Amino acid sequence: MIEDKYGITIGLEIHAQLLTSTKIFCSCDANVFDREPNSSICPVCTGQPGALPVLNEEVVRKAVMAALALNCKINRYSRFDRKNYFYPDLPKGYQITQYFYPIAENGYLNIKIGEGNKKIRIRRLHIEEDAGKMLHSSDNITQATHSLVDLNRCGIPLIEIVTEPDIESPIEARLFMEKLRDILRYIDVCTGDMEKGALRCDANISIYNKETLERSSRVEVKNINSFRFVEKALDFEADRIKKMMEKGERVEQETRGWDFSSRSTVSMRSKEEESDYRYFPEPDLPPLIVSEDYINELKEKLPELPDEKIQRFQSEYNLLEYDATVLSSSKKLADFFEDCVRLYNNPKRLSNIIINDLLSLLNEHNVEIDGTKIRPEAIVKIAKLIDSSKISASNAKSILEETFKTGKDPQDIVKEKRLEQIDDEEFLNKIIEKVIQQNSKAVEDYRKGKKGVVGFLVGMVMRETRGKANPKVVSQMIESKLNES
Repeated sequence: MIEDKYGITIGLEIHAQLLTSTKIFCSCDANVFDREPNSSICPVCTGQPGALPVLNEEVVRKAVMAALALNCKINRYSRFDRKNYFYPDLPKGYQITQYFYPIAENGYLNIKIGEGNKKIRIRRLHIEEDAGKMLHSSDNITQATHSLVDLNRCGIPLIEIVTEPDIESPIEARLFMEKLRDILRYIDVCTGDMEKGALRCDANISIYNKETLERSSRVEVKNINSFRFVEKALDFEADRIKKMMEKGERVEQETRGWDFSSRSTVSMRSKEEESDYRYFPEPDLPPLIVSEDYINELKEKLPELPDEKIQRFQSEYNLLEYDATVLSSSKKLADFFEDCVRLYNNPKRLSNIIINDLLSLLNEHNVEIDGTKIRPEAIVKIAKLIDSSKISASNAKSILEETFKTGKDPQDIVKEKRLEQIDDEEFLNKIIEKVIQQNSKAVEDYRKGKKGVVGFLVGMVMRETRGKANPKVVSQMIESKLNES
């Protein structure tokens, strides 16, 4: 099979926009998403003659925090360089970046693959400024008739994270990106929102023949704006290159864009070599010196990171690895869960409500936990109502949904809608007798050893009571009656 014949080598270049209030070299507002085009610009970020850059200290702090969280070596000495290229969205004709001496290097992240972990090495992490944005007249970049330029994004601070070519499948690339996003969010360095351009990925992919070791040229895939599309774009490109190699065709070293409308990659331009950028030291900025004390101070401020939190949730709350992983995927969600546990010591019940019901509502409405009317007290009240058998699991879900939408107290909703479970044995006894009389065949099957019919009879009682009967009490009463007769 063609899949078994070829191997895949992938390296990622990831740009993360830093959460700073101003741009990297000027005082323009850095929060430019959805702003009027060209409304947050100045002589510095648009490269006007005589304008000089001044480094934003908060950029350095967040870059060092990210490097520490990604297990990188922080370089005490780093320096800025000019990367020269000529696109309409780069008004200076060059980008200020760190090429020769990056602020950090030699890091790694472990990703979960099946039952094991895989180490993906990080070659370097460096600081740079963002370019502007091209707005094309068509979503299909091959059919666009004209383009406009918005320079608001010029000068937005970035860190670029470059991996070693350790990734061997598109799914590994997606898992790496998701884990990186979670970590950057945890340390409040980047929102990680790919749809808004806060996290962007360029992927370099090549294919090799496992028997002959013949390797294709390296192709760069750009314009990937979601984790799902990272995987899909690389799947498409891997398949395209394999088919070309099977036919003996030459694979061009080029840059290709991911076209969302056709779900395919399209050729954009030939791939530049590093020498094409004519790097040289930035003359308007001094070297960046980071002291050991500064690094140690930031190291102490690092919060508990996702992997550490997953292990603690498993040991401290006796959660399954899957549950601990889901709850730890967001610091806000993890904090919310622990706030619930502090109010009610039943981590498993609280975890089930949050993972199975609350997360569905958050995804449906596309909001974060802190953007809702739900508070830990509400989740705790629902958990206690379930544990005391006052409401059923199905009713708990509808109560949570109403609390989510309105902010109403769960106990008030139960009273208003009369959702408390019925466990009055005298009342239930009459209904159970009626159900048993109407289902003589089920009773006969029970006597023949088919114990599963109890579930059927419980369901009939639940229907008669419109779901309000306590199924546990009903089940016990039915079994008792069937064993008497």
